[in-house]
Amino acid sequence: MALVPGKQILEEAKKGGYGVGAYNVNNMEQIQAIMDAAKETKSPVIIQASRGALKYSNFTYLGYLMKAAVIENPEIPVAMHLDHGNSLESAVKAIDLGFSSVMIDGSLMEDGKTASTYEYNVKVTRSVVEYAHARGVSVEAEIGTLGGIEDGVGSGKVHLTDPKEAKKFVDETGVDSLAIAIGTSHGAYKFKGAANLAFDVLKEIRSLIDIPIVLHGASSVPKELIEEVNKYGGKMPGATGVPIESLQEAIKLGVSKINVDTDGRLAITAAIRKVFVESPEKFDPRDYLGPARTALTNLIASKMKAFKTAGHAADYAPKTLEDMKREYTLQ
Repeated sequence: MALVPGKQILEEAKKGGYGVGAYNVNNMEQIQAIMDAAKETKSPVIIQASRGALKYSNFTYLGYLMKAAVIENPEIPVAMHLDHGNSLESAVKAIDLGFSSVMIDGSLMEDGKTASTYEYNVKVTRSVVEYAHARGVSVEAEIGTLGGIEDGVGSGKVHLTDPKEAKKFVDETGVDSLAIAIGTSHGAYKFKGAANLAFDVLKEIRSLIDIPIVLHGASSVPKELIEEVNKYGGKMPGATGVPIESLQEAIKLGVSKINVDTDGRLAITAAIRKVFVESPEKFDPRDYLGPARTALTNLIASKMKAFKTAGHAADYAPKTLEDMKREYTLQ
């Protein structure tokens, strides 16, 4: 099925009442693990790279590895997504690399430090929508802000999405999906107490907008992974995430895309630490990256089953970017 627009995957998920995980990648092993999980569970998948991850790999290296995942897995619908692009320039770079979906995060001004205005968010988002849609590429944007900072992303402050503002934003920008803030947070330390998501806000937003809804900062930070990391020398006391049950409820209430990054990092780190402690004589990267890849495959497969993505890979005939160009033009 090869590369498909992010919009199609999310619209199918919305129609089918299931969620699709968007899993962050930085290297070959992560990409392979995610695709192995997708094949095992027969799931459509979104592999996403932050602008920081792309910069780390000098852009082209990671881009070509993501393309390899598409080529090697023709039976799996795959969207290549830019996570938290912060400007038209970052979106253009990703689109030039062959990405079929981009996110524009207009929560900060051009200096990358100052909280943006609503007007600025609309302006930068519309510029990305115009450029991307002309090339058949889907666009995700964000309204409201999450707590925490991860990979240089995030304001560190929570500002729940205003439902009426979300409706106005969608109407004024023409985005294909919208990331909202209902109490989730970036990173491994999401909550000081119990995890309480604002499901009332989600319900109201779902009643006002018709496009797919996205949840960022949605890693669950499994207790067993934290224990494994700490057992082998890590120091992560008090790390907490969003319970799977809360994510399943969010999916029932209209969330179609669930971003997962921290959980993948934890699975990889726990596996590598274990090898270093139990087999200190090992020095071949394959001896620790291999187990890390397996651990991540198992984690992602469990997410795909929990989000009810499993079994939906063959549900629909995929669209191409050329198909989407025509569809956007007709709209």
